[in-house]
This record gives sequence, C-alpha cells and structure tokens, in this order.
Amino acid sequence: MLTSQLVVLACIWAQLAGAVTIYNVKTTKAIATSDAYAAVATLAAYDQTVLTSPSPPSPAITNNFLVQLYPGSMSGLSIKQSGAFMGFSIELSVVQTTLGKNSTHLLVPFLNYMANVRARGGSVSIRVGGNSQDQSYLVSSESIPNNGVISKQKQAGATTPTETPDVVFSSDLLTMMKNIGDLVNANFYFGLNFFNPDNETNAVLVAQTAEKILGDRLLGFQLGNEPDLYGSHGRRNSSYSMENYMNDYQTMINDLNGASLSNNQILIGPSTCCNWNETDIFNLDNCKINGNVHDPQETFASYIGHGSVTGLAAQYVTSSQMVQAAGKPFVLMETNTASCGGFPGISDSFAATMWPRILDFNSRSSIFPKSYYTSVVCQDTYYNPFTPPPTNLSTSFGWTTGAVYYSALLIAEAFGQSGNAQIVDLYSNGNNDLTPGYAIYENGNPVRVALFNYIDDALVPTTTLPTSLSVGNRQDSQAQRLRLFKSGQALGGELGSDGRLEGTQETVTIQCDTTAQTCAIPVKAPSIALVFLTSDALTESSQMLPPNKITVSVDPSVLANSNGRGAAEHDLLGSTSEGSVNSAPRKCKPELPLYRLPS
Repeated sequence: MLTSQLVVLACIWAQLAGAVTIYNVKTTKAIATSDAYAAVATLAAYDQTVLTSPSPPSPAITNNFLVQLYPGSMSGLSIKQSGAFMGFSIELSVVQTTLGKNSTHLLVPFLNYMANVRARGGSVSIRVGGNSQDQSYLVSSESIPNNGVISKQKQAGATTPTETPDVVFSSDLLTMMKNIGDLVNANFYFGLNFFNPDNETNAVLVAQTAEKILGDRLLGFQLGNEPDLYGSHGRRNSSYSMENYMNDYQTMINDLNGASLSNNQILIGPSTCCNWNETDIFNLDNCKINGNVHDPQETFASYIGHGSVTGLAAQYVTSSQMVQAAGKPFVLMETNTASCGGFPGISDSFAATMWPRILDFNSRSSIFPKSYYTSVVCQDTYYNPFTPPPTNLSTSFGWTTGAVYYSALLIAEAFGQSGNAQIVDLYSNGNNDLTPGYAIYENGNPVRVALFNYIDDALVPTTTLPTSLSVGNRQDSQAQRLRLFKSGQALGGELGSDGRLEGTQETVTIQCDTTAQTCAIPVKAPSIALVFLTSDALTESSQMLPPNKITVSVDPSVLANSNGRGAAEHDLLGSTSEGSVNSAPRKCKPELPLYRLPS
C-alpha cells in the first residue's frame, strides 16, 4: 500500500466581536436594487452581507461513489503546470499600501502572504499594473514625495477608464519588487504605459529600467489594459479597433527592438474586457456604470457547481490552443468572482473560495491558461485576496484575509513544486455538477486528488478512492464569510492578520481498507478534499518553513520604520473599478484539521 497522507480543510465559523476606528472613510454611496442588495455605509472589503445558500438537490444525489485512478496516465491530461499557477494582480495605484513604501520599507504582511504560497508552490507570480498602468509615467526619485515610489493625482482631462488617479513612479518601485522577489521567490509581470503610441519614449525607458533591475524575475511586459474600451473611454477615437491596436502594438515592438533589451520576446498582448473577445460571457456583468445592477442572492447559485466554470473555461480553449501552438504561455492576467468590485455576500464567502479553485482545476485540465491572477485593488472592493487596514495606523498588522486567498494556498498545495503537475477532470459521481473531482499527475502517476462537495446540507457524501487518502474541507455553509483556520492554523479575522498562518498544525490518522485496496474519503457538505497519494507528494506541497512561522526575516529597524503610513493620499484610494459599492464590517472564524493515513 502507498504511504498515504490526508489533509482535511474544515471550516467551523464563529462570530468574533470587535470594533475599529476608521479614519478618512470615503463618501458613502447608495444603489437602487432589491432589498437583498441593500446599500450599506462602509467599505466593501468589510461587508457583512450573508446570503441564503441554494437548497440541496431533490431528489438527493448519490452519497457514495468510486473514483478510479490509473497508473501510467489518463486521457485528457493538461499541459505541465507549476504551483505558481494562481498569482496576484496588484493595481499600480495601490502598491504603496500593499507592497511597501519603498525598497527599504516593505510591508511585512504582504511578504508573509506571499511566503505562504511560496512554501507550498515553490514560487509566486505577481502582476503589477491594471487600470492605472496605461497612463503611468517613470520619473526621478526626487519627484516622488515622502520617499515613496509612486505619486497619484487626478489630471485635468485625464482619460483613465475607471476614474483611477494618474500614477507617476520611480525606479525604486522596481527595486522594491526585486527585493520582494528575492525574499519570497516572486516573479513579475509589469504593465507599460500606452497612452501615446506616437511617442513611447518613456515606455521604452521603463522597459529598459525594469529589465536591468528585475533581471530574471521579470516575466514579461503587458501592453494595453482593456484596449477594447479605449474608444468608449476617450483614450483613442471612438472607432478604435483590434486592427488599430495591432498597429500601435507593432509600433511598440519597433521601438523596443531599438532599445537593446536582452530579451526581445518579453512583450505580451493586452488584457481585454468586453468587446473584442468572448463577448457573450460578459454581457451580463455587474457593472453599475452599464446600468446592470445584479442581485447577489439571485446570482449566488451561478457560482456553485462544476458547470459554473466549465462554460467559462470553454470560451478560451480555442485561443489558448492557438497560443500553445505558437510556443507561448496563455495568461489570464486578471480575474475574480466578478468585475467592478465583486458581489456582497458572494465574493467574500466560502463559495468564492471554492469557485476559483475549481476554475483553476478546470482551466488546467482543459489545457487552458498558463497563469491566473486574482485582483488586489483597494478597500472598496469585495474580492481582494487580502486587504491592508483602511487607517493611518500600523500596517504590520490589521490586514483582512479574503476568501480567494485560501484558494491560492490550496492550488499551490495541489499542484506542488515540481513543475510537472498535469490535471485531469475525473467527471466524478457520474459527472454530477455538485461533486466534481480532479486528479493531479506527476511523471505519469497520480499524486493528488481534489474532491469538491458543493451541497449545503448535513449529509456527508463519501468518495471511495483506491489505496488513497484525502483532505476534506468542512464549512457550515456556502454563504459563510471566510476567515479560515487551515489545519488548525489561522490567518486571523477581519482586521486581524499579519499574513502569517498561526497556531499548531493538526494531524489525524485515517484507516484504509487494505483488503479492498480502497479508502473511504468523507467529503462533507460543503467542503473540498485534497488527497495526497504518496508521502513524497505531501512533502513536495508542504511548507518549507516552520509550520506556524510562515514568514520572512526582517530587520527590526526596518519593521519599526514600516509601521504607519500617511493619510494624505487616502482620498485618492478610490476603487479602480468604477461603480463599486461600499459595505459594512465583519469577523469570522473557521477551522481546518489535518488528517494522515497510516503507512
């Protein structure tokens, strides 16, 4: 029998009382919609909305089913992937409140969050750019006030599409990124400005400077953030088309060819929004600027189940295959539970933790994107994987961990550090929409299995795996807001984290049926079970640092100086997605035990 390890991620919620003082709170907004989507008065990152989970299916589904794995290989395996598949997209305009003030004053919680992922997946991928990249400009360090790396201001006549401030930055931003990369093995995509295709001198200077400073940690330069919206947002003429973009893109290629870059294959294409590709999937967006205000309660069910993401991934299969045929990576530069800031009650719920996990698994199993980046924007969004405190107090504590961050941890654990992970959809339980499963193969053999149970019910479906072991993730409800305890370790509640997993890791032994050569894996409702089939598979996905000290070493004097940040620019910290809604605070406490099968 294989040496087997089982990790069960169980989430048991409890409300935690607490109060904070909020300084420089943004002006509140109200929206007209149903009672279930009532406007509230504070920032979206601290919204308290709890929705009603969909009822269990009637008649009930099969509670016990067999998952058969085959040594050697299975048909439908994805291309090889790494544990850094799920990365983080940091909006350029918020780097000082997320990454650090400058290259010598890094924000320790951010380093801790990245170190957690690195410990499981081996490395971290970060994209810096977004809506504020297109009109950004490299300036001298002396031009940035208060020893910072960026400065923001609303320029008269500016055409930023989502009302984000114009950003100027110094080369010290790139040095700060390099220092972060060296500490937590992070690699970066960086967005170039693209506001004047007839004069890209500054963009070329940015490319030269970034390559010199970041070196091998530079993954690529993105050119064009949502260029399909340039015409409607006034950045180009109203008839701006894909052909116009390609002409502008070729101009940049010509300019970079004369810039003496060591890598002339580093420029990547645009991150499009709504008009040029896969239009149908975005027609029913939640952007209030388009007049579409969606009731989250009515939308909730669309985030639950296997089919909720297979259709989404299918939209990209043809284009991803074209990119792969050209020998290039296909990168989903920015995504999340919804555009324009997310949904209250969905984007910060356990359903939002399960949704990107199954999106990742399905994306890889359908030979889909090379990487996937979940957005880190600002206080006025529901979907941040982590959010700094909205105050001018210490930024070494008081962060809030979002639901999708836990997805990044599980994806890194599931895909491991070998870079050889291949994923296949098991179409488990007769391809039931509510109980999907995926196998992870390395070097031709199954090493891990991920099992999902989307049903919000007290019944406990059981999956039987041949000579295997698992991880179950227990949650009281799909609608519960997630502040998770992972294997007995916590990332803190609302305004209560420094990015470290704290507490003692718990391990429980599970007995298998050695005669039948099977293991019965309870996948409680709702939950995710991550199954480690060999001890090597568990070791590869395990923390490389002490279990309750997932952090980096920081000089005490640097830590002391990193505390606090000026409030002068807080009024410029509006959401990078126009139409985002404010909401109210919450604190929650879930729990997760870890299980082990006997050798």
